[in-house]
Amino acid sequence: MRKYPKKLIFFGDSGVYGWGDTERGGWCERLRQEWMKVPNAPVIYSLGIRGDGLESVAKRWKQEWNCRGELRRSFPNGLVISVGINDSAKVGSPKGRSQLSAEAFRFGLKQLLTEIKAETDVMVMGITAVDESAMPFAECLWYTNEAGVIYEAQIEETCLELDIPFLALHKEMSSSENYLNLLEPDGIHLNSEGHQWIFSKLSIWKALLKWAELDIEAIATVT
Repeated sequence: MRKYPKKLIFFGDSGVYGWGDTERGGWCERLRQEWMKVPNAPVIYSLGIRGDGLESVAKRWKQEWNCRGELRRSFPNGLVISVGINDSAKVGSPKGRSQLSAEAFRFGLKQLLTEIKAETDVMVMGITAVDESAMPFAECLWYTNEAGVIYEAQIEETCLELDIPFLALHKEMSSSENYLNLLEPDGIHLNSEGHQWIFSKLSIWKALLKWAELDIEAIATVT
């Protein structure tokens, strides 16, 4: 057994922050609470900011990661990125420009993941589905599932190229008959049921559990 538990940082947008989950504070917080019950499980820091896109995460990740090592001259052992949905939104109209084009998103993501991988272990999550009938968001942003598919594909292909673990979300969520029940009325944020859905996928993600040196049976026994 390790003398000190690993430290894991989650970076991303309102999904990581937990917006919309009035019951348990979001999927990341749900994971933090569950792992706190497991002896020597990693310590989780949730560093989500509403509205963040790739460029915002790229600007802040290193400084925020650096200062959460807890022990002297130590740094967190791993980092999970959950970003992309805000980059995919069209500005001004359904046919407007994306906040960050798919090509620029992929280029920037590769740069970011390469940089992070040189410092620590990194894993990446996919994009959640949206309710297009609720658009526009904030009277100026159009989110679509077509864009979600495109941007998640950029994430998956970049992760394959860099040999980084990836958790796909969009296809499974959007193909569910009742997926709209997982969303807030604004059409993009998850509600408590939606955060539970993500948590259920995250909590059995083999790559994450392997990194954490945990097994599902051990966690089920404790929780």
